[in-house]
Amino acid sequence: MILDFFQYLRDRITGKAEPGDKRNTSWRKIRLAHLEKNPRCFICDSSKSVEVHHIIPYNLAPDLELDSNNLMSLCESKKYGINCHLLVGHLGNYRRINPSVVSDATTWRLKLGK
Repeated sequence: MILDFFQYLRDRITGKAEPGDKRNTSWRKIRLAHLEKNPRCFICDSSKSVEVHHIIPYNLAPDLELDSNNLMSLCESKKYGINCHLLVGHLGNYRRINPSVVSDATTWRLKLGK
């Protein structure tokens, strides 16, 4: 319970949105479908702590929130010592947007030999 509180604080400090924050009511279903189809991190191939990342954030393009072409699986497992979702998806801060996330993720994937 204390660990959950610290995770909550860490998420708030780094700017990560609360689960379900301003999401379309279909988001959970779309998210689960995406993870069933893409259960591994695009970058490091980890299957642990995989999150669905919006390439173009839903708050900037609400019409793309549920578009499968706007979604990418990135992990927070630190398989190679990095949090792929935070580092590549958000440039180290959940409040940031990485406009080059697809090319950056592809570059890192190739560097890791995946």
